[in-house]
Amino acid sequence: MQHTKRKIFSYLIPILLVLVYSTYSSFSAFGQDHAVPTITDSSTHHHNESSHQESSHAESSHAETAHEEGKVDAGKLIMEHIADAHDWHIATIGHTHISIPLPVIIKDDQGIKMFMSSKFEHGHAMYEGYKLLEGKIVAVNSDGNINHEATFYDLSITKNVASMLISVLVLCWILFSVAGSYRKNHGRAPKGLANLIEMAILFIRDEVAKPSIGPKYQKFLPYLLTIFFFIFINNLFGLVPIFPGGANVTGNIAITLVLAVFTFVITSINGNSSYWGHIFMPPGVPKALWFLLIPIEIIGMLNKPIVLMIRLFANITAGHIIILGFFSLIFIFGAMNEGLGLGVSVLSVAFTVFMNFLELLVAFLQAYVFTLLSALYFGSAVEEHHHEEHH
Repeated sequence: MQHTKRKIFSYLIPILLVLVYSTYSSFSAFGQDHAVPTITDSSTHHHNESSHQESSHAESSHAETAHEEGKVDAGKLIMEHIADAHDWHIATIGHTHISIPLPVIIKDDQGIKMFMSSKFEHGHAMYEGYKLLEGKIVAVNSDGNINHEATFYDLSITKNVASMLISVLVLCWILFSVAGSYRKNHGRAPKGLANLIEMAILFIRDEVAKPSIGPKYQKFLPYLLTIFFFIFINNLFGLVPIFPGGANVTGNIAITLVLAVFTFVITSINGNSSYWGHIFMPPGVPKALWFLLIPIEIIGMLNKPIVLMIRLFANITAGHIIILGFFSLIFIFGAMNEGLGLGVSVLSVAFTVFMNFLELLVAFLQAYVFTLLSALYFGSAVEEHHHEEHH
């Protein structure tokens, strides 16, 4: 038993690292699709630096005036909090934004450019021919207009990527600590964190892997444990409002897509003849109907990773939006009347606390559901159907 547990831990670390690297690569590709916001005719823009500064100053003054009047754009506030960013916002004191800048890595025709996101001054400055526009890095000309002909790759370490790296370090620390505890307490019952992790591992093995996959479950157990812990800890980090939490990792569709693709690839590679035979040569069906049934089976096969991707993305993002929506009610009603805002704040805080406890349950449930569905897909790929075909 101890040997099996140590073997499982030895598999978890490399799979976790490959998972994060692949997720980062896909996330970078999604972030750099050159789909920059539409810009109106160039005559509406300023063509010199002084006018650009005046425009920025006017916008800043307008934002300050709106803030003083108590006006809050709830939709923009929510989207900024659930979207990715090139810095890690810590706090706002007055009109001063305190944030941790993150590395910007750009590959273009001139080579690789590396600098910190603070060079952009929160989107008010250009640097090395680039600037931030609505959270995305865009290439600009010397006059400040967007250069639509520029080709570059944005490989920056964004907030979500940094959060994933932090979660990996935390997971590695937990797993190495538990492995060391097993070595020290060989033959004795685990305690503390080791006992908690063992309960989670046994739960995934006995309640998810074995019933869903069958006798061949050991082959898929390291992957199932990896995605369970990876999703679960990132869900928990997303509920922490302060650094190093607050990133919407599992609520980013690029990340859930990579997790779903991993499950789909593993299912396809391990599919046996019975699995593929039921898709391309449906048993018990007249061949005249194959041209109808085979496309349906293929669509069903491709639909599985889509379901995994959207389910995790939608549930996690919806939870963040609801919590932020309750907070926004305070400012919306406060803009109408100060007393009304104070009254609503009591209910908003109460509902927010309730939603946070509910999100703790959702954090576990979504990790469990993703792992369970992956196990079911693996089970369908390795299941033998000899008895059904004989019947």
